[in-house]
Amino acid sequence: MERKLYDDTHEQYRETVRTFLQKEVVPYHESWEADRWIDRSVFARAAGLGVYGLQIPEAYGGAGEQDYRFRMVAAEEIAKAHTISFAVTIALQDDLVLHYLLDLTTEEQRRRWLPGIARGELIGALAMSEPGAGSDLRGIRTTARRDGDEWILNGQKTFISSGIMADLVIVAARTDPDAGSNGYSLFVVEKDMPGFRRGRKLDKIGLPAQDTAELYFDDVRVPSDNLLGVEGRGLQHLMSHLPRERLGVTVKSLANCRAVFDVTRQYCAERQAFGRSIAEFQHVRFELAEMATEIDVAQAYVDDSVRAYNAGELTAVDAAKGKWYVSELQKRIMDRCLQLHGGYGYMTEYAVARAFVDTRVQTIYGGTTEIMKELIGRDLVG
Repeated sequence: MERKLYDDTHEQYRETVRTFLQKEVVPYHESWEADRWIDRSVFARAAGLGVYGLQIPEAYGGAGEQDYRFRMVAAEEIAKAHTISFAVTIALQDDLVLHYLLDLTTEEQRRRWLPGIARGELIGALAMSEPGAGSDLRGIRTTARRDGDEWILNGQKTFISSGIMADLVIVAARTDPDAGSNGYSLFVVEKDMPGFRRGRKLDKIGLPAQDTAELYFDDVRVPSDNLLGVEGRGLQHLMSHLPRERLGVTVKSLANCRAVFDVTRQYCAERQAFGRSIAEFQHVRFELAEMATEIDVAQAYVDDSVRAYNAGELTAVDAAKGKWYVSELQKRIMDRCLQLHGGYGYMTEYAVARAFVDTRVQTIYGGTTEIMKELIGRDLVG
């Protein structure tokens, strides 16, 4: 079935992204994984070519391109390059940090932060999760109290993607303990603010080059000019921006499914057993047929979600449906593709082995599968 999502401009952009990856990312990704760190200089080159940050307005150094299909092209090409740590870092900027900064900043804040992001010099992070608050945002204990023209921030965050590398961290904090859901606000903490410190770089089963950190805030004095959005509306700001984050996870998940399926199909055609390629065995053909069908069916939903997002019509429920279903599909696809590789699938020199661990987190971050089903279920039954 032919996809009718892209036009010639998107395909030209695809070539730009593909060339960039082959020159600037693929040759170095293995060493980044070993070092557990992505060379920061790559982000300046990526931003310069529009591999991310396209939506930043021209006045601040970007292209002002709001069409999410370009973001989808980049996700597909990065997945084909099997550089998932890099993919997650780029997605963090486009689908989380920039989404907040473009929607919630004042003109003065935009002038301060957006040009640096457009040049790839500033890296951002979003700090919501805490040791006792993950999917339940109302469990946030980090506090901020007003003191003149400043806020004094105290608390701890964990599982923060790019927390070590980040120059700017959007922090969710409780600002009025008696105001219920209207008692939370967002602040932008900058890297050199006294009292802000990074904890350990967390050890994960996958995505080694994509740093994940604990963050600590000990009487950090945050200028009132660094309040993001409206005081007391932090929880609402977080909830309203989750559909874009979840669409990003959905798009990455499906791109990873297709990329790993393609290498698995090729492997099955080449791998010999009992005097013939394993693709000639009926069971293997059935496995491939099932996966190809599942991916294509999911692709139709994701493409429609992207069209809806571009039109301003993607609902939180529809984003939740795509997020849980496609990330769970990805989990099944990775497992079946690894199995078809046999013993080689367990070796990290093969893309399927790396993807098996690197993609596992996608049913968790951005809202777990269980939370997605709860959101959908509430919508269905009131």
